[in-house]
Amino acid sequence: MSEDSTTLGELLVREELVSLSTLQDATEEMRRTGESLHDVLSRIGDVNPEMIQALMSRTYGIPTVDEQSFDQVEESAIRELPMELCEKHGVFPLSIQGDSLIIAVSDPTNIYAMDDLKFLTGYSVEMVVSTEGAIQRAFTRFRGLIEGDEIRDEIDGFVRGLEDVEYEVDTADDVDVYDLERQSQETPIVRVVNLFLIDAIMRGVSDIHIEPGEDSLRVRYRLDGVLQEVRRLSSRWAAPVISRIKVMSQLDITERRRPQDGRIKLKFGGDRECAFRVSVAPFHHGEKIVLRLLDASNLQVDMTKLGFDPDELVKFQTAIHQPFGMVLVVGPTGSGKTTTLYSALTELNKVTENISTAEDPIEFDLPNINQMQMREEVNLNFAQALRSFLRQDPDIIMVGEIRDFETVEIAVKAAQTGRLVLSTLHTNDAPSTITRLTHMGVEAFLVADTVSMIVAQRLVRRTCSQCREPHMYDKGVCLEAGMSEEEYENASTMKGGENSCHHCNGTGLRGRVAVYEILEITDHMREAILGGFSGRELKMIAVREGMRTLRQSALAKFAQGLTTLEEVLRVTRAD
Repeated sequence: MSEDSTTLGELLVREELVSLSTLQDATEEMRRTGESLHDVLSRIGDVNPEMIQALMSRTYGIPTVDEQSFDQVEESAIRELPMELCEKHGVFPLSIQGDSLIIAVSDPTNIYAMDDLKFLTGYSVEMVVSTEGAIQRAFTRFRGLIEGDEIRDEIDGFVRGLEDVEYEVDTADDVDVYDLERQSQETPIVRVVNLFLIDAIMRGVSDIHIEPGEDSLRVRYRLDGVLQEVRRLSSRWAAPVISRIKVMSQLDITERRRPQDGRIKLKFGGDRECAFRVSVAPFHHGEKIVLRLLDASNLQVDMTKLGFDPDELVKFQTAIHQPFGMVLVVGPTGSGKTTTLYSALTELNKVTENISTAEDPIEFDLPNINQMQMREEVNLNFAQALRSFLRQDPDIIMVGEIRDFETVEIAVKAAQTGRLVLSTLHTNDAPSTITRLTHMGVEAFLVADTVSMIVAQRLVRRTCSQCREPHMYDKGVCLEAGMSEEEYENASTMKGGENSCHHCNGTGLRGRVAVYEILEITDHMREAILGGFSGRELKMIAVREGMRTLRQSALAKFAQGLTTLEEVLRVTRAD
């Protein structure tokens, strides 16, 4: 370490990026804490990682890569090298080009690393310079690709072994609590449940469905919005598996006739904390469990990365930065509304603002924001929460969902009296939200006066970055879907999954991106609202004023190669 750090230190002093005394202080701090020189200088000096990256590139004539380049990492490159060796040397494999392995490094002077990589892979090694932080984040992001394979292999072997173990299954309503507790704590059950939870986290699953049938226990994952079956166990494992999850969720394992809700918290991968929201419900063949994964590391609160086009982003940011009024985000369950609202709150979260949220449930903790969990058992609902917020000197209020007239009435009052109110509704598109509000009992003049923007959204699955390739879709089908002749001719459409791809399991789709329909309440729109126009008429006016519909927004993503036509047709309806 000292040899490499001296070389870097000499370069920094020679380029007058740090003084000799600062370097000496940093070297002493490095010895004391065990940190790298990069980290110490970033903390105590005036040198940031990008300055070190530029210096290394300039000195050694090696090109740089930014953090977005890690989005295009090739799976084949990762599998060429042991992750432990890469972490030891602080390098990360990006791609294979011919007989060359492209490696991201933060320290190009580490010739020992290059020698090791050449010897292990047989490739010549070409370096590109990145920051140390970007490389470390890549390890966190991609480690699951390798470890996930190992976990799934272990599950396969473990489940096969379970078939030889006998369990007596008690299907009666009156059960022996001690027997259930004993079964739920036995090593095979603990192991298999833990493996399923870890596997789900590795894959980026949103929900786990554990469903007892007549002769099997089915396990399904919801990945990128679509359910897929991953395992079937013998039905004799239903009772102990479900009891184990109840124990972990601190639920009553003897109660089989009523629904129950709980929560599991666990630490994963060192400092990474995850939680599962657990719902248990009784069905004909037994209790079904659905676990919703709440992984803060997957929460994207940078609104520039959600899927807004540049012009849409400007409109949305302008609306949420208004001092008062109401901004509504609408769509079905699972369409990403909460993520959009959390991104807005993150941007608005300043020391000068008092922000309060009413949520059911609180999905993620937001630093320095006052979040309130709704509790129906003590009559703490959205309306009660809003009343209390108005006595708390609020600047910004977020209501998880507007469900009834009482809630919307108080929200409108708050927006009228100098507060910014953010909330969601379950409506199909932006214009129909206006008619929904009036049908709930809100006077048209109040809607026109308080609502400043309505954002409808959906999530479409992305084409897989590892296996996608240009694909020409049938022109007639594209035009029928809503594309114009010009859009079709200029499109760069893509499709994946033609070959077996581990990254997307051969589906050609991995990850999701949001598509938006943004309705600005202009003067013309206010007149139409006051005139009692229908939802269809309001939509026609909005389109004439430049609103892009959900279908049009999805087709734009399709034309850019970000999604497929099949996804567009699955998620959006024709205009």
